[in-house]
Amino acid sequence: MSPRRMETKPVIFCLKTLLLLYCLVFWVTGVVLLSVGLWWRFMLGPYTSLISSGSSNAPYVLTATGGAIVLFGLFGCFATCRGGACMLRLYAVFLSLVFTTELIAGISGFVFRHEIKGTFLTTFSDAVRRYDGRDDRSLAVDGVQRRLLCCGVNNYTSWLGSLYFPAGGVPASCCVSFADCGATDLKDAALASHKVHKQGCYELVTSFLEGNMGIIAGVTFGVAFSQECLWPAACLASSTPTSTRWCDRKKSR
Repeated sequence: MSPRRMETKPVIFCLKTLLLLYCLVFWVTGVVLLSVGLWWRFMLGPYTSLISSGSSNAPYVLTATGGAIVLFGLFGCFATCRGGACMLRLYAVFLSLVFTTELIAGISGFVFRHEIKGTFLTTFSDAVRRYDGRDDRSLAVDGVQRRLLCCGVNNYTSWLGSLYFPAGGVPASCCVSFADCGATDLKDAALASHKVHKQGCYELVTSFLEGNMGIIAGVTFGVAFSQECLWPAACLASSTPTSTRWCDRKKSR
């Protein structure tokens, strides 16, 4: 065995060990992104549906990206153990694509975070004004009021000018205690003021969304840049002598 070969083997071993550890980290970050995407879809869904007329694709992008990362993280571990140059190069290409996707998603989340106050007031006010207690936006309003213990846009008086108030009064989702909140009380503005939450939903929702969008953007940026560390390692590992044997053998056939 040549001295050059002897000197190369420890370097290759260390490089592949490092790459294998990074692949495991890559797999874990995929699980994190998958969890964040599902959390955004099911936990923040009622809030995001009130911000725009259409549904947001961001949680689906995060979920799909996270699922793909989990699968390719396992593929990266397999490619590293086998030492196949072709597989490692494919893995390096995938890392570049994932980095670009996550970077776009992170920037979108960060921009979205700062646009909330400019759009939410209009859309939430419109949802309160057109509330009927049955459609998706009305159910979203009820969900927000129950979860955040608030009522109306700025306070309960936002409901006095709604289409729903003449027939139904203030929605029951505003009540402090459902047992002490009759339908007759909710139709009387003076009585309702003592039965419903005093805090309006606008400030609570915007602060809640801004804080959580910051978390999502921060996690996405952190995951993206940590995964980018894998790219040079995968490229270097694919160019080592022991990793090129598999491709050379295929080409010689």
